Amino acid sequence: MRVLFIHQNFPGQYKHLAPALAADPENEVVCIGEEGAIARLGPPPARLRFIGYPAPRGAGEGTHHYLRSTEAGVRRGQAVTRKLMDLKAAGWLPDVVLVHPGWGESLFIKDVFPATKLCVYLEFFYRPEGSDVGFDAEFPTSLDDVFKLRMRNTVQLVSMEQADIGLSPTHWQRAQYPAWMRERIRVIHDGIDTAVVAPSADAGFELPDGRTLRPGDEVITYVARNLEPYRGFHSFMRALPAMLDARPGATVVVVGGDEVSYGRSAPDGKTYRELYEPLIAGHPGRHRVHFLGKLPYARYLDLLRVSRVHLYLTYPFVLSWSSMEAMASGCSMVASATPPVQEVMRDGVNARLVDFFDPAGIAKAVVAILDGSDPDAARRARARADAVAQYDLRGACLPQQLALVRDLAAGRL
Repeated sequence: MRVLFIHQNFPGQYKHLAPALAADPENEVVCIGEEGAIARLGPPPARLRFIGYPAPRGAGEGTHHYLRSTEAGVRRGQAVTRKLMDLKAAGWLPDVVLVHPGWGESLFIKDVFPATKLCVYLEFFYRPEGSDVGFDAEFPTSLDDVFKLRMRNTVQLVSMEQADIGLSPTHWQRAQYPAWMRERIRVIHDGIDTAVVAPSADAGFELPDGRTLRPGDEVITYVARNLEPYRGFHSFMRALPAMLDARPGATVVVVGGDEVSYGRSAPDGKTYRELYEPLIAGHPGRHRVHFLGKLPYARYLDLLRVSRVHLYLTYPFVLSWSSMEAMASGCSMVASATPPVQEVMRDGVNARLVDFFDPAGIAKAVVAILDGSDPDAARRARARADAVAQYDLRGACLPQQLALVRDLAAGRL
């Protein structure tokens, strides 16, 4: 079986699936990504072939702003198509292509390989209501924003029309797609390696001041790729003073960069950290709050292993891997009662769910766990058990992904 993976930031969601398919000597696996992403990976693992394409230029300055993402997608699709034509000219024809369509890479695959089965990774379909847009009144949406958002789906829609099947990581993310596409979308999570992402009584996490945190210490953690409203950074910061007041022995560790992954940038050229850090600037417990930026993965896992309470707050949007990694690490979860969190976490069962917009309620939930008035041992154990049972990479998700690819190649789908 010949399998082609395409992702501008390879490996992306294919970190485990591509090597797993390559491990079978009967398979040939080729991976295409932007040259910078491919270069960062170093030499390919055994039986994987990497192909990089040059980063395409984006939309022109004169392009209508509703169409800039579409033009950029077309340019990226062309860059990928050149590599596909090279493969075809060399006689290499894939049986299955797996691709993330969000940036345009999948636009012309079927034109080069019309008989190839195409599986698109459907992460998020943009809607002007009912999900992230319009959720937070603090950041209102204009009609201009809505029109631009509708057009942002153009590249995905063209790709979906050609696809044989789609793949989404949660049922809620699948439900955001048009009804005509949903029957062709399978729900399989990317998977968490719960053998690695697991509690450890011997874990330690050293802070910049030289102090080492251990399991059992009063540690509150908040993690996001970037500190921004989509991941509830503003709600977290507003809840923080009450946590510091109530728990004078607590240490708070905040992980995340100062860029913007989702939504609009902060005003006046500031970062969201600069915007909300003044909320605790004069607090006597400010020295107990540690902003660490982005961490190497192993160090991040060590932090989860020493966390007493982990906060996961999000708009109705793509579910972060970190939420399930925290569950698998045995953290006591305090999370927003928003989809798709509610698909994975249930209040009083494996988490404590709170109102995204209620800083006082968020703080109260955290403090109740730390002072023992809300016993959480059973919830922590259940969070770990649910992560293993439903989202474990090798026990649940990867076997389903492999079966999907094989069925697609064999014409059973």
